[in-house]
Amino acid sequence: MEPIIAVKGLGKAYQIRTGEKKRYHTLRDDLFESARGLIQGTWGRLAGGKAAPTRTEEFWALKDINLEIYPGEVVGIIGRNGAGKSTLLKILSRVVQPTTGEAVLYGRIASLLEVGTGFHPELTGRENIFMSGVVLGMKQAEVRRKFDEIVAFAEVEKFLDTPVKRYSSGMYVRLAFAVAAHLEPDILLVDEVLAVGDAAFQRKCLGKMEDVAKNQGRTVLFVSHNMGIVTQLCTRGIYLKQGQISETGDINSVVSSYLLSDVANDASRTLHPSGLDEQDKKAIFFRTIQIKNQEGELSSEFDVRYPFYIHLTYEVAQSLKNAELSLRIDTDDGRPVFTTHQSDCNTECLNFREIGVHDTNIKIPAMFLMPGAYLVTIGAHEPMVQVYDSHENLIHFRVIETGTKLAKYQQHQKSGVVMIDLPWQQD
Repeated sequence: MEPIIAVKGLGKAYQIRTGEKKRYHTLRDDLFESARGLIQGTWGRLAGGKAAPTRTEEFWALKDINLEIYPGEVVGIIGRNGAGKSTLLKILSRVVQPTTGEAVLYGRIASLLEVGTGFHPELTGRENIFMSGVVLGMKQAEVRRKFDEIVAFAEVEKFLDTPVKRYSSGMYVRLAFAVAAHLEPDILLVDEVLAVGDAAFQRKCLGKMEDVAKNQGRTVLFVSHNMGIVTQLCTRGIYLKQGQISETGDINSVVSSYLLSDVANDASRTLHPSGLDEQDKKAIFFRTIQIKNQEGELSSEFDVRYPFYIHLTYEVAQSLKNAELSLRIDTDDGRPVFTTHQSDCNTECLNFREIGVHDTNIKIPAMFLMPGAYLVTIGAHEPMVQVYDSHENLIHFRVIETGTKLAKYQQHQKSGVVMIDLPWQQD
């Protein structure tokens, strides 16, 4: 099978002007500088004056991109801000010219990039629908056949004869997506512009993209930071990092690599180093805390579909009884989610604490915490008597939505902080 998109040696460079940072200027300073510049512009050359040198720096937004995409593939392009995702789509859409290499696309191309592209602002919604069809190479009869479907999907019937420059961003996106999806393109390029729409319309768009890809066999390239939508919609992933392809392949594998990148620094903390003098030691105290994924690797971002582990190293400096270890998880806005105690699973630990260094692991189950950001607090104490060692909001981590049944809902926080399946019995 021949690829429908072939990219070879693609690169895009921008020239960035650099120089010394200017100090803060008042309005009076700005007026004075403008007047002086005017005088220097006319007389400076006569006085032998020279303009201040300007420096430019070359920045590669994309570099050496090589890939082939085949008909019917649904490809998710992921990466952190500034990785080059939107630049790649703009080049494929012929909005931006590459600096090096080439991108060859076969068939009709429809793209939905940032709000404000694709339509003529002075034309009405009706006129823009027909103009878009002409750009795609369709005949007016073909556009008329799809017209009612487009209007019904976009829900803008009342504003069809209004110039789109007067549309809200949500109305604009609804119409733009409806046009792009219904005019039967061979290739559909979608940037994360859908975030502008409301949750109901986003679900509608996802359903349409699934229909376009799976039932109509179209090729879709989709850029998003929402890993749940990416894994739900796409079968293949491309992970861009600093303008280059870091990994491509099965979407779940690519998403996992993306989540594990650049996050290990926040996943480990040393609380009390080894080698403390005896007089400086508490009766029981924590040495380190680490968070690890299901593969045993340090991370602070976790796929909601897999368990992860909080590893504690602690030292008992004196023989103790009734010494408890506790761990609390809070949301990033301070709402307690749960507290767990070591004695919950091992009541014998309260009877006697042996002197020495010990390790313990707390397993956080898969599909338990809702996607979001969380904080960890730990403590060593004798319940209701004294606190030996305590660390509030010690370390943070994030649970990432990667394809649960809740992925279709945009505001997870309104659904609670944990996921649990309860039996519903029909009377």
